[in-house]
Amino acid sequence: MNNAYGTLASHVYNLDKYIGRSFGDVEHYRDRLQDCKGAILEPAVGNGRMLIPLLEAGLQIEGFDASEDMLRHCRRECEARSLTPKLTRQTFESFAYDERFEAIIVPAGSLQLIADRSAAMCTLERFVDHLAPNGRLIVDLDPIDSFLGESRSIRKWQAEDGDWLTLTADRIETDFVAQTTVSHLRYDRWTKGRLTASELELFSLRWWGVEEFASALRETGFVDIVVSGNYEHRRPPRKGDQNITFEARRPGHGR
Repeated sequence: MNNAYGTLASHVYNLDKYIGRSFGDVEHYRDRLQDCKGAILEPAVGNGRMLIPLLEAGLQIEGFDASEDMLRHCRRECEARSLTPKLTRQTFESFAYDERFEAIIVPAGSLQLIADRSAAMCTLERFVDHLAPNGRLIVDLDPIDSFLGESRSIRKWQAEDGDWLTLTADRIETDFVAQTTVSHLRYDRWTKGRLTASELELFSLRWWGVEEFASALRETGFVDIVVSGNYEHRRPPRKGDQNITFEARRPGHGR
């Protein structure tokens, strides 16, 4: 399956991007959202790495994810901290809420999981529709050069029960016209040196140029766009930055 985040993939994600791990993003989002009094939405909430510290900071945040396995980790992590956010299984392409949010956040490059540009544009339109007037969207994107590094990698993590989990990633396709990459991700569980479980997933990503994405935001109705590099708010991105953050606002009138 494509970008499925199944059982082993979600377990690896939770071991690698555990609650409490920050890449500078947790602090940045907490600072940018500290004045929010209304509801905040995090699509592709994952295991709650961002959601949980924002909840603990007193913010009203909820989320959705397409992977039930990821949501299971998120619910467990929340329950361990006596947190009870609204968490639902939904997708970028079809999520729907009756309420309108003061902010929508998409950290960690999750929007790049939408490999088709037209589908990404429709998602941005859904973001506009789900924001209250003057509501903000904050999105992280990875720079283009992060997509074009080594074509193969192998990593490992030790699970709570002592088993080892490995991830072998092979980039099998790079489409410079569509601005996409496709990788084979093989997740393996090893128990006392024996292979006991495996998952194979296709993993597709799309990269965006800085001005391209800013134009996409304008096209879908956003205004007051601010682009920042490495979580230094209002510092323009430059070569070598590890991430690029876009912050934009829905106008204070109806579309």
